[in-house]
Amino acid sequence: MTTSKNPARSALRLSLSDPGSPGALDGGWWPQSRDLPTELRDLVDHFPADRGRLTRAIFSPPDWEPCARRVMVRHGYVETLSFPRDDTHVIVLRTSAHTELCLLVVPPDVDEEHAQRALEAAATPRFATSAAKLLEMTSARS
Repeated sequence: MTTSKNPARSALRLSLSDPGSPGALDGGWWPQSRDLPTELRDLVDHFPADRGRLTRAIFSPPDWEPCARRVMVRHGYVETLSFPRDDTHVIVLRTSAHTELCLLVVPPDVDEEHAQRALEAAATPRFATSAAKLLEMTSARS
């Protein structure tokens, strides 16, 4: 996990699968709030450089507070769109290399133990399933 320069924020909570391991999900992200502009800036500004620069985010409206169509980031902006239907707990990120990553969005209020399990499962191809089902499965295990 990458560190944040803002002392009020913790390190970026992101887990990505190996690019050569296709699955339903490409990893998971556990944002610190439901404020998409703030969280997206943190994600974009600390995203692993070897995966490309993020240029677009397609999000599920129930996971976030209302948001503008463009979010300013350190090196420009990211276009934001929302799914026309409810795909709760998913964000699709597009990179400058035109690749797309589908990430599980772990709700910010989930406790650390369950969030860590969900992040690990989302980055593990054999666990790849729908985001909602994955969250249900990881919170059901004790």
